[in-house]
Amino acid sequence: MNRRRAARFGAVQALYQLEVSGAPLDQVLGEFHAHRLADLLEPLEVEDAPPVVDREWFHAITAGAWRRAAELDPLIEATLAPGWSLERLGYLLRGLLRAGAFELADRPDVPARVVVDEYTSLAHGFLEPHDAGFVNAALDHLAKQLRPPPEATPEPTDG
Repeated sequence: MNRRRAARFGAVQALYQLEVSGAPLDQVLGEFHAHRLADLLEPLEVEDAPPVVDREWFHAITAGAWRRAAELDPLIEATLAPGWSLERLGYLLRGLLRAGAFELADRPDVPARVVVDEYTSLAHGFLEPHDAGFVNAALDHLAKQLRPPPEATPEPTDG
């Protein structure tokens, strides 16, 4: 797991904890920086050494996604099937989608395809395959909305 994927993995967990606990953002960030990021994969019983986390990336994603949730949630909800709401998705799916939406909206230096692929990969680690497919489809839709391709420049005509 590379440094940024580890940061994304931690950010999704922190976003989950923020919703479940109702604790303030600064408290959760402090807890993750002080304790959780060092043992990020411990509950998964992975035999490899713990990943090195890009702590700045973790902080930026977690804080940005949390602070901009009111702005990002309607965009995410617009990708859902009729009759579905963001609340119906559950904490983990919301965390994945908010983090991905934040990166798509706020980090144009990261290619949209990378953002979609990263959060889809993380979803495969947390969720059933159909849910990971849903994350892929929702973020792909958001990528087209938040990062439309540049308009082609019309060819000059002789006239």
